[in-house]
Amino acid sequence: MELFSFVRPGREGVIVEVTVQPRASRNELAGEHQGRLKVRLTAPPVEGEANSECVRFLARCLGVPKSSVEIIQGHRSRQKTLLVRGPAPEQVDALLRKMLI
Repeated sequence: MELFSFVRPGREGVIVEVTVQPRASRNELAGEHQGRLKVRLTAPPVEGEANSECVRFLARCLGVPKSSVEIIQGHRSRQKTLLVRGPAPEQVDALLRKMLI
């Protein structure tokens, strides 16, 4: 099976491309949007709150510690690139597929 377009192997871990929608009614994965994983978050996009919530939420979804998830690009943008250390790309893909179905 081929990986989602927004999941790819990186040098230090798995790269996940996301689009964040802040101030949503609840935290949830909302499918694929323009080749990225759409993540809805309740946090507002001020003072890094949405970034922190994005890291916490994705870590919880993937079953890894918060310290294993890092925003490596897009700190001030809705389009973010995250690095997930630990699981293999296939594991990340499988977990996301389960949650998106």
